[in-house]
Amino acid sequence: MTHRSLLAGLLLAAVLTMTACTVQPALPATPTVTPIPTFTATPDPCSPPELQKHIAEADRLMREFDDGSLLAQNTPRDLLLDPISELQRIRRAAEDQEIPACLYDLKSYQLAHMNTVIEILIGFLKEADPEAVNQAAAQARQLHDQYTIEMARLLGVTLVAPEIATGTPAPDVTGTPAP
Repeated sequence: MTHRSLLAGLLLAAVLTMTACTVQPALPATPTVTPIPTFTATPDPCSPPELQKHIAEADRLMREFDDGSLLAQNTPRDLLLDPISELQRIRRAAEDQEIPACLYDLKSYQLAHMNTVIEILIGFLKEADPEAVNQAAAQARQLHDQYTIEMARLLGVTLVAPEIATGTPAPDVTGTPAP
């Protein structure tokens, strides 16, 4: 081998070694498109339109209960079991109704009223003391009034109480109940 070809081989080996040790520039990355997240607007359950939907469902159950209660009040004692069972079914539906936190007081008054009416009817079946039944009936009316006042407050409605048949003004129910 000649000196020249030896030198050319060494030079070639040196160049190959140097290029193997050098850092190769990274290939340009293929741009990736990150999708823009889509947000689904969850309506505020206490906003006026949503609130009205929840109140309407609660009030539908209350009106159904009131109708059943009126029927039960006009049913002979020995036939009260079926109306009581129907009132209990309505109360369970009200208990199971999912509501937003802003309706907790409304639901509390509703269920307390329903429980009191059912207890009155069961007491009437058992021939409970008439005075106790009368006190429970007054409590049931008060709870129903509190329910009505709370519903009006939530809806932003001012209640105006009609005058009682004697001409004496009825109690003022336009105020906001205490929390």
